[in-house]
Amino acid sequence: MEPQTLHQLFAAACSRHDREDALLYKEGGEWKKLSSAGWLAAAQETAMGLAARGVEKGDRVVLLSENRVEWFTVEAGLQLLGAVTVPIYPTLTAAQTAYIVRDSGARVVLASTADQYAKIRAVRDQLPALETVFTFDEGAGGESWETLMSAGKAAGEADPGGTDLLAAAVSGGDLATIIYTSGTTGNPKGVMLTQQNLVQNALAGTEAIILSPEDVAMSVLPYSHVFARMVAHYLYPHCGVSIAIAESMDKLVENIGEIRPTVMACVPRFYEKMRDRVLEGVAAGSPLKQKIFHWALRTGRAMGRHRQQGTEPPVGLKFRYRLATRLVFDKLHKRLGGRMRLFVSGGAALPQEVAEFFLAAGWLIIEGYGLTETSPVITVNRPDRFRFGTVGVPVRGVEVRIADDGEIACRGHNVMKGYFGNAAATEEAIVGGWFHTGDVGEFDEDGFLRITDRKKDLLVTAGGKNVAPQPIEAMLKTSPYIAEMVMIGDARPYLAALVAPDFDQLRRFCEAEGIPADTDEVMAADERVRAHLEAEIARRSENLAPYEQIKKIAVIADTFSVESGELTPTLKVKRRVVSERYADRIDSLYG
Repeated sequence: MEPQTLHQLFAAACSRHDREDALLYKEGGEWKKLSSAGWLAAAQETAMGLAARGVEKGDRVVLLSENRVEWFTVEAGLQLLGAVTVPIYPTLTAAQTAYIVRDSGARVVLASTADQYAKIRAVRDQLPALETVFTFDEGAGGESWETLMSAGKAAGEADPGGTDLLAAAVSGGDLATIIYTSGTTGNPKGVMLTQQNLVQNALAGTEAIILSPEDVAMSVLPYSHVFARMVAHYLYPHCGVSIAIAESMDKLVENIGEIRPTVMACVPRFYEKMRDRVLEGVAAGSPLKQKIFHWALRTGRAMGRHRQQGTEPPVGLKFRYRLATRLVFDKLHKRLGGRMRLFVSGGAALPQEVAEFFLAAGWLIIEGYGLTETSPVITVNRPDRFRFGTVGVPVRGVEVRIADDGEIACRGHNVMKGYFGNAAATEEAIVGGWFHTGDVGEFDEDGFLRITDRKKDLLVTAGGKNVAPQPIEAMLKTSPYIAEMVMIGDARPYLAALVAPDFDQLRRFCEAEGIPADTDEVMAADERVRAHLEAEIARRSENLAPYEQIKKIAVIADTFSVESGELTPTLKVKRRVVSERYADRIDSLYG
């Protein structure tokens, strides 16, 4: 019988796979293991402990934590209990955190550290519904999580059938989570996803991306995000994959070397930076090494085209590729542990050039598409059927259509229940069962979906030309010198852009050219730097229509970040914030 709830999905996976290393996490400088049985037991203790404290099915429980092993055990426990998980990014401010806790009406907050607890303490008087705050770290403040877990264990021993009764009360139509969207404009909205939304999306995902108990996954994306949670908490366990929790993005490469994973999901920027670092190393090598590398890359690209088209490569090309692998690509694979076979990319558009580079080196990056409101997967490429520059074909049970104005709409098991406490926004987003994504796209002749831009982000120049900025920005950010950029031009005579450089790369250029590089501000203000970035942009824009090409840029010394407010927690640029913050610089581009 097909599972109807997340707990049924999880419990069946624990029984079917029964791994000793279901979860791997680092503690005290050493990697430790949690078995499938241990994971299930911790989930049961969580459910029983919270139930003993009065938490009931349907109650909202905030989870304010960095990625750590408790995220897995607590999320599984909340789904067993039928409580509604409300995740909050640990990077959000106290005020942003207060809004979500208050709007969701959460009775309980589970916080990880003293820093996270301090946010809640600072705004506690603004949270009338909040009753209890537990903290995972001992001595972090609030009530002790260990004490609650001990109480849950004792309750389970006293009532062995208690967890079965709790689980039996949860059904597929019940609310599983409320995830607050990043909010590029205005306050975030709480997306309500049901048990069946997530279960069906997980099952459809496993049909598209082939995983097995032989796989070991490195998990690094924040679990507050629906993409990371779907992959790590539901899809991986269902397939019996061992999950290693990375310490942080900064330690990711080190952790990969220690664990030697076979699969990993990440955001496009990681893949872009990885490619840039490889090319940097090549550029620093001897002319002979550079020549060998670029020959190998051309050979790999030729092999990649055959793989993408599903055609048999010539014998001579196969031989050259084996040689290229031995001379060049094997060394790249060893840097990532030597066992990596599959990457998954989500959260933003993956530049086609980056995907082709990885495939040439022997790694396939599978790109999909979805939103928080769609649980999240709408479409995905498959390992045996993929096309770069697209986000694949719809997963099982999901229909997709393109409206007359180009907007993508979908319906199926993945569409959210609605926005929490916001009927007007729900009615605007879901019409006749079809969820309107706000993205603009098109299908190619073989049914692969291509995203062209966000509907609200389209720029209409003073000359009446429609320009989709996101694909152009993504292409231009393949320059190693550009970290972020925001195109400007709505109701303006031509396109311009704010450019935030990758200052590490830019410093090397400046030092080689004799340009002062004492500070980021000094580099950003130098006319030679601006000219260099303009040349980079012009070179990559040769195939664009004239009205799509950027005429002027302003180089800014700031680095866009979540903390400074220019990026959402999922690393999307907040265009309105950037436009307001740099209004004077933008006006100067049209002076």
